[in-house]
Amino acid sequence: MTTSAMLRRRYNGDAVTTASPNRLVVMLYDRLLKDLNTAFGAVSQGDVEVAHRNLLHAQDIVTELSSSLDLSMWPEGAQLKALYDYLTERLVQANVSKDASLVAEALEIVEPLRDAFAEAALAPDLS
Repeated sequence: MTTSAMLRRRYNGDAVTTASPNRLVVMLYDRLLKDLNTAFGAVSQGDVEVAHRNLLHAQDIVTELSSSLDLSMWPEGAQLKALYDYLTERLVQANVSKDASLVAEALEIVEPLRDAFAEAALAPDLS
């Protein structure tokens, strides 16, 4: 591994360990969008291996986002959990069928969620 790669890895590790919980969620969404965009391109180009790897990672991220919801603290989160469950189903189907339209559908769901969480992360804490 080059020195540059080691420094980048350390920086990224430090960024994650020092990020606020709100920022961590935005970082997960950012990576989810990266995975989905990469998967979309890979499916479109017929690169099954890259599509598979990125769709699996996207599923892992959605699972992490879903499992981090505390419905006892935020009962309204049940709707978001249902959306995560739907998104997981679509990602699995996209991976099985290598259907770019399903990946595009996932992108249409994730992009506004990412933007909403990013906006909320920047809002002043009113508590």
